[in-house]
Amino acid sequence: MCGMPQPPPVRSTATRPSRPDASMSLLTNVMDHSLDDGYAEAAARKKDAGAGGMPRTVRARLGLAAGLVLAALVVTVGAAQARMAAPTVARERQELIDRIQRETAAADKLEGTVDTLRADVSARQRAALKQDGGAAADLVGILSGAVAVQGPGVKLVVDDAKEAGTGGNGNPRAASGFSDTGRVRDRDMQRVVNGLWESGAEAIAINGQRLTALSAIRAAGDAILVDNRPLVPPYTVLAVGDGGRLSTRFQNSSDGLYLHALQKNYGIRTGISVESDVQLPAAPSVIVRTAQPSTEKGTS
Repeated sequence: MCGMPQPPPVRSTATRPSRPDASMSLLTNVMDHSLDDGYAEAAARKKDAGAGGMPRTVRARLGLAAGLVLAALVVTVGAAQARMAAPTVARERQELIDRIQRETAAADKLEGTVDTLRADVSARQRAALKQDGGAAADLVGILSGAVAVQGPGVKLVVDDAKEAGTGGNGNPRAASGFSDTGRVRDRDMQRVVNGLWESGAEAIAINGQRLTALSAIRAAGDAILVDNRPLVPPYTVLAVGDGGRLSTRFQNSSDGLYLHALQKNYGIRTGISVESDVQLPAAPSVIVRTAQPSTEKGTS
């Protein structure tokens, strides 16, 4: 007999709720029992035996107190010594600064005295030349640099290159020990001065420093010295003479061509102009210690 189809049995969906962290039982166990039982028991035994915390015996407490007092004493003594040494160091530093300032002032005073004495010597030399030299006194003073001069001439300015490079690989200036080919050196100024003398200059000054027969142009490190006085660029060379002729002869001379080569190859900046009135100061001092005028008359 055929029966009607039976609906599927209804199954209850009500179940006991599960823990949210049921799938993480291992992690939960680790978090709940982070300290191993063996470690916990050892810590408990140590606590019962009194091995942890502050010392319980009087002797141990006194030892700890003595150690703390000693440490505090060391720190206190160190701080006191540092506090006491600070004023001493500051006082010594200030004394050194004061000494440097006093010595600097004394050196400046001595330099001023030297300049005054040089001016006095120059004035006495000029007076002696006028008294004993007769008509040739002025000429002797001009040629020796003992008197100030003025007249037509040329103005030559020599300056370092704007961007000075480093030479090498057989570079002629670098081969002579010049580390910077764009810098004006003492030997460059020597050639400039010699070229002007050879071209007919009657008196020359560099940056206001009058040149004489006893003048020396040399180097001290990177500085150029004229009679032991340092000069700074640009170097302004004033020469008294026949301006147009002096300028032409110098530029066509070997020394003028040398200066032009420095300008072309190394960027040394130069400029020369003819001046209608050039004024040169007298040399600080002209002292001759060895040479004496000859008293012998020439024979015909």
